[in-house]
Amino acid sequence: MSVLAGMALVSQAGSSYCIPTEISHCKTAQNMVIGMAGSIDASKLKETPSRFSSLSCNSSKTPQILSSESSSVGTKRGHRVVVAASPPTEDTVIAAEPLTKEDLIGYLASGCKPKENWSALVKKSFLLLALGNKLVYIPFHFVLVDTRIGTEHEKFGFEIGTSRPMKYEQIAELLHGIAERFDWDKIMEGDNIIGLKQGKQSISLEPGGQFELSGAPLETLHQTCAEVNSHLYQVKAVAEEMGIGFLGIGFQPKWGLKDIPVMPKGRYDIMRNYMPKVGSLGLDMMFRTCTVQVNLDFSSEADMIRKFRAGLALQPIATALFANSPFTEGKPNGYLSMRSHIWTDTDNNRAGMLPFVFDDTFGFEQYVDYALDVPMYFVYRKKKYIDCTGMSFRDFLAGKLPCIPGELPNLNDWENHLTTIFPEVRLKRYLEMRGADGGPWRRLCALPAFWVGLLYDEDSLQSVLDMTADWTPEERQMLRNKVPKTGLKTPFRDGLLRHVAEEVLKLAKDGLERRGFKEVGFLNAVAEVVSTGVTPAEKLLELYHGKWGQSIDPVFEELLY
Repeated sequence: MSVLAGMALVSQAGSSYCIPTEISHCKTAQNMVIGMAGSIDASKLKETPSRFSSLSCNSSKTPQILSSESSSVGTKRGHRVVVAASPPTEDTVIAAEPLTKEDLIGYLASGCKPKENWSALVKKSFLLLALGNKLVYIPFHFVLVDTRIGTEHEKFGFEIGTSRPMKYEQIAELLHGIAERFDWDKIMEGDNIIGLKQGKQSISLEPGGQFELSGAPLETLHQTCAEVNSHLYQVKAVAEEMGIGFLGIGFQPKWGLKDIPVMPKGRYDIMRNYMPKVGSLGLDMMFRTCTVQVNLDFSSEADMIRKFRAGLALQPIATALFANSPFTEGKPNGYLSMRSHIWTDTDNNRAGMLPFVFDDTFGFEQYVDYALDVPMYFVYRKKKYIDCTGMSFRDFLAGKLPCIPGELPNLNDWENHLTTIFPEVRLKRYLEMRGADGGPWRRLCALPAFWVGLLYDEDSLQSVLDMTADWTPEERQMLRNKVPKTGLKTPFRDGLLRHVAEEVLKLAKDGLERRGFKEVGFLNAVAEVVSTGVTPAEKLLELYHGKWGQSIDPVFEELLY
């Protein structure tokens, strides 16, 4: 047995353990252990930097099967392979035993970053080598890292002059140009380039060619905004030479579905055929929307629950503050956030406000139960997407999936499935805040600032939970339904949502102040919206009816990156 293959995860705490997911296939059986050991208890362990894959903190002595988000091929042991879980991938985590519901729960729990470790420290630990029946201890040191902020944003590419959406051929040329000029790795699907990767950052294509940056997990909002600026510089440097511009808005303002190109990605073909069966606006969601979102860590199951509830309760406020999609096919559409409205009739089996998150029994297990019952889209095998639309992951666990009968899922399949669930806040191994429209660069920095100030500061988070504790499910759903149309002017209890937003903004500012990184300035774009009560969409409508002379074309200059 190699030293790497013999590394076993053991904590001296006894009652709990934490597993860094870099090396991740663990079972309690003789000579069946791979992992890392520490000389300190679970509350003292910390991950090495990785995109939000951190620790599994479970009250059990039996480790779960986990997966890494590294893109490299992992360790082979006998017939087992430990590899990346990033979809899609040929390499899979093959368990000695079939996956169980407990393994799926353990996967989500592996996102825990114990709060005691939210600072960069060097810790002393040791490797525990399982060599036959002997245990050998080797001391070593590792560095603990902070909680992170990950920002994702989408934008529409268009031809300067005609304002027509970019064709795939133009997008491919742009991706090749960025890769070659700025040293990105190309991501291919068959013969087609479909994205780029550089370190922890990636560029991907949404179904209608929306250009998405998935940023690296970073420590401060200064780093996050610098990353956004660097990305926009690189894109613009290549795109301008091609006569291409990019638009920061939440919904395609001019062109109809028939005008939008279709990207050559197998999963999107399956989704495009399925969407009209489950909602009237699913194709609009796929091809004509853009969003900005932030991904944030949690320290424990209890911390996840608190942040999940705060995020869901306040998501309509974020939708109002960032509302930026008032036009459809050249005219006002009656909404301030058409993008947000579209999600109300896309597929209600996989979208919405998740009222069960506020139940006393909610936790990782309850989210797994929910996800197991969300109909599947596909399974990825042999470099092909297999249509499994409408089928059950529960049946997949039992080897009874009609599209691939007898085959059992792996953690790659579970991770893929989690990406096809679209609630206003989504749980993976981190929490995604999904309620905001895409917008110009300043608001791309403001969105993570808003949520970091509220959720990464304990006092602000508790204040949000206190403020929203007596909001009923009906009130939360009412805000979800009405805010896309009326924004901050939405009536709420004895006043307007704007009045709640004023209090929430103060909590976000206070939270950022207490972080001590001089990040409050990133909230300026949001502060202007709250102080005036005028959303970005209402400003656009004022321009449309005034200076623009009821022409939509000036928006391509107004919101050009």
